[in-house]
Amino acid sequence: MPVVLRMVRNLAAPISRTRTFRRFGPMLLPPLERILKRLSGGRVQVSGLLVPSLVLSSIGAKSGEVRETVLMYTPDGRGRAIVAGTSFARERHPSWTYNLMANPDAVITVRTRRFAVRASEISDGERESVWARIERQWPGYRSYERSSGRTVRLFLLQPVAVLEEH
Repeated sequence: MPVVLRMVRNLAAPISRTRTFRRFGPMLLPPLERILKRLSGGRVQVSGLLVPSLVLSSIGAKSGEVRETVLMYTPDGRGRAIVAGTSFARERHPSWTYNLMANPDAVITVRTRRFAVRASEISDGERESVWARIERQWPGYRSYERSSGRTVRLFLLQPVAVLEEH
């Protein structure tokens, strides 16, 4: 990882754990993501400026409609992505986690590449090592779990097919 990026992450990570960020981040980041997506033709994401990010397209557990969510992900070193349902330390699990539990087949877009994936929830026995990997990428990220009062759902996204490359 480039030194400058590591320095920026180490400065930004503590800010992301503040109550102020947790309060206003959910209101500010999604509209910023939409604006940047429109301006860049989908090539740039706000979150992607600091950490690897993807767009998860999943089927709504109740609606059956396709739902898109921008998420930070952590590469597992084997071509798979790990995502955490932190939801800015809110008390409730984010809806995309319910969607993956109801229908684990989804699509992710990473930069300009689209993949069909199969999601599986990380087992209890693997949680500590997975959190350690995530926190090497974004120091203190697990504090969202501690602050939320719930066990954050962690998913492994296994690519099953490349759908598009630009």
